[in-house]
Amino acid sequence: MRDSNHLRPVTPPRNASESRVLAFNRPPSRTPLRENRASAMVFEDPVSRTLKSELDRLAPSDASLLLIGETGTGKEQVARYVHEQSKRRNGPFVAVNCGALPETLVEAELFGYEKGAFTGALKAQVGWFEAANRGTLLLDEVGDLAPHLQVKLLRVLQEREVVRLGARNPVDVDVRIIASTNVDLEAAIVGREFRQDLYYRLAVASVVLPPLRHRIGDISVLADHFLAIYRERVGRPELTLAEAARAILGAHSWPGNIRELENVIHNAVLLAKGPVIQASELRLPRATNAASPSWTDEYRQLIERLIAAEEPNLFARITEQLVRTAFEWSGRNQVRAAQRLCLTRNSLRTELARLGIIPGRGTRKPISSKDSEGPN
Repeated sequence: MRDSNHLRPVTPPRNASESRVLAFNRPPSRTPLRENRASAMVFEDPVSRTLKSELDRLAPSDASLLLIGETGTGKEQVARYVHEQSKRRNGPFVAVNCGALPETLVEAELFGYEKGAFTGALKAQVGWFEAANRGTLLLDEVGDLAPHLQVKLLRVLQEREVVRLGARNPVDVDVRIIASTNVDLEAAIVGREFRQDLYYRLAVASVVLPPLRHRIGDISVLADHFLAIYRERVGRPELTLAEAARAILGAHSWPGNIRELENVIHNAVLLAKGPVIQASELRLPRATNAASPSWTDEYRQLIERLIAAEEPNLFARITEQLVRTAFEWSGRNQVRAAQRLCLTRNSLRTELARLGIIPGRGTRKPISSKDSEGPN
């Protein structure tokens, strides 16, 4: 999620299709970053806390950093976080999407140009490297760079200077490079689509960003973050998420990662009929049987990570979450929840009573209580 208070175009875009290249500058005053998030980036899940520790160790260095992750995993936000934690935090943060620039303009945009360097160059213009001087430059989707530009980028990294188009004299630049990619650069090297020497320059340190399906502890926090943003924008401050809706969000595999979650919450805010967003109002595809093998693998990987992290009371906590989620998903109907879990109703009632969700046997409770809902 991009905070509009933190970004502006470095130069006016020539047209709307070129406006995706943005620079992030610190506003005159700002509140400190919260301990567990930077914009839409959160560190609630154990996997995310491990990632944060790794980023905190790498941030003080000026070494080039390569971020590897699926589309929508928040690579730009991670780069911003590293910048904010570095000694360059008072300098500019410039983000360039290498795949969004027209191929004929990439060189001019990256390295700048002099007046008269080509048709239409009516005045000299600094490139993105010079715009990021004394700060951080994010080269997003660096794997999309053409081979001849990879050669020029390698020289900039080696010499710490750029030569504008149409110029003879180099310009010194003091920039930390963070590159990101959602493709396998090592495979691209084998296929001769990416230079091996450039890869080694960019990947002095590398970090793999886990997809959202491996960070399920972050999902609810992120959902609340996006909910707060979009309910304010549409003037519906009363909106909240039903527990059953949260359960569905937690169970989804999120192939589109954080970007997909933001889209789902935005859509739900626009279409919600009442003050509480119900599970039925979330625009999510239904799970299919074909997804079962990958779901099993994901579940196993999650359990392995929790065991490795030495999470306390793991069996009890997983069992509790399973029972609570099925009960809420089923509209607090005991028969349907028991069927979902392949349990008898008595077994489910025992678990619900143990968790304090319903009264135990022999305990009297007012008939009006919601916990008594469901067929008798």
